[in-house]
Amino acid sequence: QVQLVESGGGLVQAGGSLRLSCAASGSSFTINRMGWYRQAPGKQRELVATIARGGNTNYADSVKGRFIISRDNAKSTVSLQMNSLTPEDTAVYYCNAQDWYLNTYWGQGTQVTVAS
Repeated sequence: QVQLVESGGGLVQAGGSLRLSCAASGSSFTINRMGWYRQAPGKQRELVATIARGGNTNYADSVKGRFIISRDNAKSTVSLQMNSLTPEDTAVYYCNAQDWYLNTYWGQGTQVTVAS
C-alpha cells in the first residue's frame, strides 16, 4: 500500500510560479511511474505530467514548456514546477503513482488558483 500527500498549492498571480511536491510513504519502494493530474471545476481529471522511475517524462500539450516534473527516487518524492501560470491552470492538482503491479494511487489533491 502506498500513501501520497501533496503540498505547495495556493493562490498565485497570472504569470507567477508555484512548485508542488508529493511525498510517498508506505510501500514506496514498489512505485514505478509517478505523475500529476488536475481537475478544474466542471471538467474531467486530466493528465498534466508523468515521469518514469528512470526519468522519462510526458507532458500535456497545454503545459509543455511551462511545467517541469521531477522526482527523487531515494526520497520517494515527485515535484511539479509550474511557471508562467494562467487562470486556465486553476484546478485541484493530484499526485499519482503506479506500482510495479500496476496498482494506482492518488493523493488528496491540492488547490492551485491563478488570479488574473
